[in-house]
Amino acid sequence: MFVDGILASFAQECGRPPLHESRIVGGVDAARGDWPWQVDVQTDTSGHICGGSIILENWVLSAAHCFPNPSDVSSYIIYAGRYQLNGINLQQSSHRVSQVVIPYGYDEPHNGKDVALVHLSTPVTWSDYVQPICLPDSGTLFPDGMECYVTGWGNIRDEVALPGIGTLQQVNVPIISQSSCQEMYQTDPTEQVNILYDMICAGYQEGGKDSCQGDSGGPLVCQMVNGTWVQAGVVSFGLGCAGQNKPGVYARLTSFSSFITGTLPEIRLYGRANQNWCGGAPVLVSCLSTVLILLQR
Repeated sequence: MFVDGILASFAQECGRPPLHESRIVGGVDAARGDWPWQVDVQTDTSGHICGGSIILENWVLSAAHCFPNPSDVSSYIIYAGRYQLNGINLQQSSHRVSQVVIPYGYDEPHNGKDVALVHLSTPVTWSDYVQPICLPDSGTLFPDGMECYVTGWGNIRDEVALPGIGTLQQVNVPIISQSSCQEMYQTDPTEQVNILYDMICAGYQEGGKDSCQGDSGGPLVCQMVNGTWVQAGVVSFGLGCAGQNKPGVYARLTSFSSFITGTLPEIRLYGRANQNWCGGAPVLVSCLSTVLILLQR
């Protein structure tokens, strides 16, 4: 059983999109396959409502506010491998939701805890267009100024939907420190926003580039020094979109490592000492040999 568990947990490497080459407000069209963990969250009645990210073959990470009644998930559909909202998506698969787990005490995004673990009724099938994103351990650092990306099919401006065939959008935004973000939001005395410990900000003081309505639940991802993409945040809220001194606010995933591993004990977080035991298929055989030797002792 131990060896089987190793196979299940490590057979698919996270954060390494096979096809990556390198409108959200101020964004550009993503290339097909660039962000293979991105999913589209829809309901039977409303169509597209949120984004999310694949973290295991049958689990997706999104925002708690995308699931206002987590005990009733019958109307939700998750699309993996999707590239265009209104185009032809040959690589996509659709999945119903069997369970949504949110942190105890969540009530609304401004009070934090805005994450959701979404269990799919059927697992995704890994391909060049469907891959998991790595999640960070509590000690992983995303410093002020680090360049990251946010992706989604949300509005391109306040109340202006993504037009045409609705190609997945990407925008490059730097991390903003908690103190700087708080100072920016305090410049407007009519809007009181507290940037809590479990929030992380990204964007520009002058505005112009940001996530927007419909991007909620989607991933803010950063590329680490070894080339691996790791998700730093989940799109949570903002005041309008891309306004001056109003950067996007995200759920800070380093604050939720215990919640995630407590719900999904099989997941391995980026930054743990044993993270790179079997990071990919080429080392899987040698790793399993080591495990077998240890078991025989």
